[in-house]
Amino acid sequence: MAKVVKDSALSELILRKYEKPYNLNRRDTVKKICLSLGLLQAGDSRDIIVDILLVLIETSKEKRELEVKQIQEKAVKIRQENSLEAKGIAESNIRRQLKRLRDLMIVEKQANGYKLSEFESLSSIFKNKIEGFLLPQILTRIKEYLAELEKS
Repeated sequence: MAKVVKDSALSELILRKYEKPYNLNRRDTVKKICLSLGLLQAGDSRDIIVDILLVLIETSKEKRELEVKQIQEKAVKIRQENSLEAKGIAESNIRRQLKRLRDLMIVEKQANGYKLSEFESLSSIFKNKIEGFLLPQILTRIKEYLAELEKS
């Protein structure tokens, strides 16, 4: 009897390469990071994930966790300061975006608070969690499928 392979991914990683960063403000830099990591699609008008990540980066320096409501308030303030529409600022969407950041191991949740993983820098999180942990697991599994193909 053939083994049934499920089509739902255990983990997912989308990586994109953009031009080198040049004279970008902090928010635009975080936006390019979100685009590069597949957290955002080019042309998305609902880019609240950029503001959420920016809030968590800023509070990580202070080693503080934030509740969803606090993240929402700070993200709205960033959007207002940048003259951006108030799209995607509902608490339910903030939670959904935080879940996406947690799935990529960028953000941790403890009790009711959220923070960057272990209060590390984003570059350290990328190196240790994505490049060092998630990517090798995905590559290993792809190689297993390629080897299985070679057997048949």
